[in-house]
Formats: sequence, structure tokens, C-alpha cells
Amino acid sequence: MKNGYIILETGEMFEGHFVGEEQDVHTVGEVVFNTSMTGYQEIMTDPSYAGQIIVFCYPLIGNYGVNEEDYESIKVAAHGMITGEICEEPSFYKAESSAISYLQQFNIPCLTGVDTRALVKTIRKHGTVKGLLTTDKTKQLPASDNGFYIPKVSTTALKTCGEGTKHIVLMDFGYKKSIVDYLLKHQCKVTIVPYNYTCEQIKALQPDGVVLSNGPGDPMQLQQWLPEIKQVSESFPTLGICLGHQLLALANGAKTKKLPFGHRGGNHPVKDIRTGKVFITSQNHGYVVEDESIDETVMKVVFRNVNDGTVEGCIYQNKAIMTVQFHPEAHPGPQDTEYIFTQFLQQVQQKAGVFTYANQ
Repeated sequence: MKNGYIILETGEMFEGHFVGEEQDVHTVGEVVFNTSMTGYQEIMTDPSYAGQIIVFCYPLIGNYGVNEEDYESIKVAAHGMITGEICEEPSFYKAESSAISYLQQFNIPCLTGVDTRALVKTIRKHGTVKGLLTTDKTKQLPASDNGFYIPKVSTTALKTCGEGTKHIVLMDFGYKKSIVDYLLKHQCKVTIVPYNYTCEQIKALQPDGVVLSNGPGDPMQLQQWLPEIKQVSESFPTLGICLGHQLLALANGAKTKKLPFGHRGGNHPVKDIRTGKVFITSQNHGYVVEDESIDETVMKVVFRNVNDGTVEGCIYQNKAIMTVQFHPEAHPGPQDTEYIFTQFLQQVQQKAGVFTYANQ
């Protein structure tokens, strides 16, 4: 194993070693951390991590390998991984290969043997920072902008799954497979379309409802598509998840802002402010909708993060639009909020009106 380093734009450097083949590494990305104790395969394959270097807070990664069931996409979109320890010989009856060999398959560098506790404390102190994964500690972090990664993770052609009685169009900004799995579980036919599909193109598919998926990056990078997104949401019952939640808010006059170090993990408490009930949710995002920018005659906040009070979900006045910042499909994470899909599909079944939440 080669000695390796993560050099932060703050000037700090953390040492470890790269797993896998002996080769030089020079990879730049936004350094973020995930607090989940399990689910590293789903995390690694989540397209929302495009352009980022993931620091796993849990000290041991890879102990149960990877399998054919738990992928969220067909490849790793993240630029790199950082772990305290990574298991070379997994032990689990479903395991088909190791996490190390899987990362090697996509040429994703993994720096291990790192003091991830100290690294996470640094990120929390400074906010999310850019970093360079490298085998040469004399290297300088190159200047980099915020890349637009959605075209790299979105489908380029229509895909259709299932043969259910309800037809749902999924606008793909970097969707997780588990979203499709839940829709199929609820007897839907799902058509996945590219992120830049127009309202007219979607209307031609004659869906019963539309879901806007999660995805990577700053939602304002999609500013030019906001009028189309608004038109889509006013034409069909619509559910926005994570980035989809932010895009629908922007399309309706609200603003978004970047969090200091994001919400990434499977244990984030969210309160339904109408009932007072708290749900434990799975999250992966670096931006949130700004409270002060919300016009309450247009949209109403119905979920808030218990830890920091940020907006976690909205319903729209007199419209069949519902959005959540968290991931109701979880994977990895608790399935407390799976009912969001049920409520959305009940609205699809009605085909008109506004969302009426049942108390959960």
C-alpha cells in the first residue's frame, strides 16, 4: 500500500495509505462526512455524492462486502473515499466481492488508516472544504469551481420499469434505485426521464404523477430549468425528494443556501410540526431552503429538522405538490417515512385537489 494524504484547502493535511494497486493518486473533491453505521454500499453508489470525497465516520467499512442487491446506481459517482479502516476479507453470506475490489473496478481511490475523528472535527470547524487525495504530499490543491455533475449522473434516454396501473414519471437528477423500487412496490409503472426534459415532453408520456429525484450539487445550477419544473408541478401531482424539494421551492420563489457541513447520515430527527411526531430519517444534502424566503401563501413548511430547525418538507397551497428534504426510501437508514410514498400515490389516485396529510 502506498502512503497517501488528504490535503485540505485550509492547509491541513491528514495521512493514511491507499488501498489496492500501487499507483499515483491526485483527485480533487468536496470533502464531506457521513455518520451512518451501516449501508456503505448504498452510500458509495448514491449519485448525489458526485464530485465529493466521502469520509466515513464509522471506523470500520467493508466488513460485509458488497452484493448485487444494495446498489443505488450502476457505478460510484463520488471522487474518493476516506476511512479509518477498510476490511479486505468480508464475511457475509450475501457478499460477492469486497468493497476494495468494487472501488478498484471504478478506479475510485480509498485512503484508509486516517484519523477520521480528527478530520470530521476539522470539517465541522471550517465547514465543508475542498480537498486533494494524493500520494505526493508536496502537491498543491488546484483551483477548482463547483462542477455541474447532474448531466454525468442523469439518464440520457427514457427508461421504463414495471407494469402497474399508476404511471409515474421520475425526473432524474441523479436518482437512487430505491426510489424506483418503492414505486414499483406500490404497483406503479415508472418512466425515468433525463433531468432536462420539458413539460411538453412529459405531458406526451401521459403520467398520473411526477417525482423529482435527489441529485448532486447546488440547486441553483439548474436555474434555467426552473420554469419547466414549475410548469410540470402545476400539471401533475408532484413529489420532490431532496434536490427535488429544493428545485420546487426555487421554482416557486424561495431561495436556497449552503449548510456549513451538510446533513449526511441515517439518524437525523425530523418533526412533523402539525402533529409533533418525530421521525428518524436518512439524509444526504448540503443545501437547504431558506426559511425567510418562503411565501406562506404559496407553500407551507410541515417538517423541520429537530437538530437545527431547518426546513425538511413543504406542502403547496391549493396545489398537489409535496416535498421532503429527507429520503423516504432511506436505504441506508430507518424506514419511518415510507408513508410519504403512500400519501403521494393516494393523491395521484385522486388526480386532482391538494395534498391532505393523514396524521401518522
